Amino acid sequence: MIRRRAPLVSAPRRRQAPEPVVPMINVVFLLLIFFLMTAQITAPPPFDLTLPHAAAQDDSTTGTLYISASGDLAYQTLRGPAALVAAAARTPLTLQADARLSASTLARVLGELSGHGARDIRLVTQGDP
Repeated sequence: MIRRRAPLVSAPRRRQAPEPVVPMINVVFLLLIFFLMTAQITAPPPFDLTLPHAAAQDDSTTGTLYISASGDLAYQTLRGPAALVAAAARTPLTLQADARLSASTLARVLGELSGHGARDIRLVTQGDP
């Protein structure tokens, strides 16, 4: 009986084929594109605002005039009366006023906007939770 000796160098083992990664990369890129396309990237308001509550909400994002609780005005990079004049030229104009703003101050600002030619003013409110 002849005994066989083990070879000194073993034959290389066959490696298993790796899992296909390309389909997973495709799915990741599709999800990334989906989230980028559906995200709304907006600049934060210049004041800390608490919006008033209402039953319906208009989501127009044209020009936005911000009014703080103390009556400070901001439109884009402008502040004060210059913001009011520049905002009045926008149609439609979105108005975001703090819920703590007095009604008389809001009425005064709306009158000034109307005096500067603003005709379509939309007040942004917060829907019921």
